[in-house]
Amino acid sequence: MKLYITLCLFSLAMTTMADKTNLDQVLHDGSKQFTAKMFYEVAKANKERSIVLSAYSVMPPLAQLALASVGESHDEILNAIGMPNDDISKAAFSSITSKLRSIKGVTLQTANKIYIGKDLELNKKFAAVARESFDSETESIDFLQREEAAKKVNAWVEDHTNHRIKDLVDPKQLTVDTRALLVNAIYFKGTWKKAFDENETRPKEFHLSKEEAVYVPTMHSKGQYKYTDNQELKAQILEISYEGDETSFVMVLPHEIDGINDLEEKLRDPSALDKAMNHLKETEVEVYLPKFKIETTTDLKKTLEKIHLKKMFTPGLAKLEKLIENRGDLYIDSAVQKAFIEINEAGAEAAAANGEWNIIYV
Repeated sequence: MKLYITLCLFSLAMTTMADKTNLDQVLHDGSKQFTAKMFYEVAKANKERSIVLSAYSVMPPLAQLALASVGESHDEILNAIGMPNDDISKAAFSSITSKLRSIKGVTLQTANKIYIGKDLELNKKFAAVARESFDSETESIDFLQREEAAKKVNAWVEDHTNHRIKDLVDPKQLTVDTRALLVNAIYFKGTWKKAFDENETRPKEFHLSKEEAVYVPTMHSKGQYKYTDNQELKAQILEISYEGDETSFVMVLPHEIDGINDLEEKLRDPSALDKAMNHLKETEVEVYLPKFKIETTTDLKKTLEKIHLKKMFTPGLAKLEKLIENRGDLYIDSAVQKAFIEINEAGAEAAAANGEWNIIYV
């Protein structure tokens, strides 16, 4: 076994649908490019650590912020998520929200919510679009009651992630200048089409580096899987299907024990993994897969600024003029994602929540 990084690509669910439309393709391509950029920056910031992230779940709040902004800030956000204009963005996210709910064999839930400060009012046009295209709930909240406000938001997040994501919002981040919070959550649970036998799980050596190894509980199975050995990525790729055959878990294992950094560089190309997966074939494979649980907190502000999303975090440049009635000079003060994944003999469970899109009034 070799050092691994887990990339939780919830967006892969949409690529397995048979009735792919132009909107699906636009969103898939945008998600692929955005994920490649985010993954590279988060992986670089967490050298020698396993991580989990959901880049796709960052896209709906960004799309909503684009709708709330004007000028260069608006264009910067749309460009980052690969959307050519607001109309396509609204149609694409509306379409995929509906389709994700109909995927067979797994539990896949998404939710969006906007908390607006007491005595403030969302822009009526923005509120209507957020509801119609993103299925966003809205709720008035008193941010001056910091502990109570954070408790309420965190309870909503827990409820929508099967209690896997806790304490997303830090009450200390809420200030007298906080005007709104954008929060979203995604939850996935899937059962392997062919479960691993618990009796086959044994301690097995796992390499943290060339020099260091530990023993971890490792599942074992032998059978027909989609598999390829890709020379361009210098890695093996294995796809394990979930019940329903509409979603799958994809693993990429570098040839070399210390090959993870080289793999990260290759995956900066958004098309690299798709090209490699085109060569997957049904093959008899003996699979050894560690059981694992990973939780990661990502500072989205730092990460997004590294991929040239800066204006929405800058006072005077964010231009969130379409968000709140009579409150034009707003910007994003902070943003964070908490993500979780667990892999065991039965299947996979994963969740992510993006919150503290803490909108401040200057």
